[in-house]
Amino acid sequence: MEQRIAKTVAESRTEQVQIILPEHINGFDRLFGGKLVEWIDIVAGVVARRHSNCNVTTASIDNLQFKAAAHVNSTVLLRGQVTHVGETSMEVRVDTFVEDLSGERKLINRAYLVMVALDDNEKPIPVPHIIPVTDEEKEEFEAGIRRRALRKQRRQERF
Repeated sequence: MEQRIAKTVAESRTEQVQIILPEHINGFDRLFGGKLVEWIDIVAGVVARRHSNCNVTTASIDNLQFKAAAHVNSTVLLRGQVTHVGETSMEVRVDTFVEDLSGERKLINRAYLVMVALDDNEKPIPVPHIIPVTDEEKEEFEAGIRRRALRKQRRQERF
């Protein structure tokens, strides 16, 4: 088996900024949840591609919490980072903030996605290990172990 390299969390961290436009809102004048999920999936994909250096696919979104609404003309910041890796999969956390004109940010959403690295034949391939550096990264890594076990348990219960 080939040697897997390791990367820090910071090497693949990604941010995306959006301004909510009228076409992004639902009938309640709030950001349409599906649009936010699209943005989250894109950020997670970029994070996973940067970490694995290959194409990826979304395997699951196992946690998506809407904490507050966002409205037209709001600036939305999405920040993604790898929190844990398996053999071919990467857990990516994407935090979404509304940023006011003073620069103050309010967390409105947190999502965890599982992305899988693919070779040129669209088959899963090994990904680099992750090196958590900060205390927060280490805590997320440990929590990622528990989330992975819960995902595995849920899959076994369903089938």
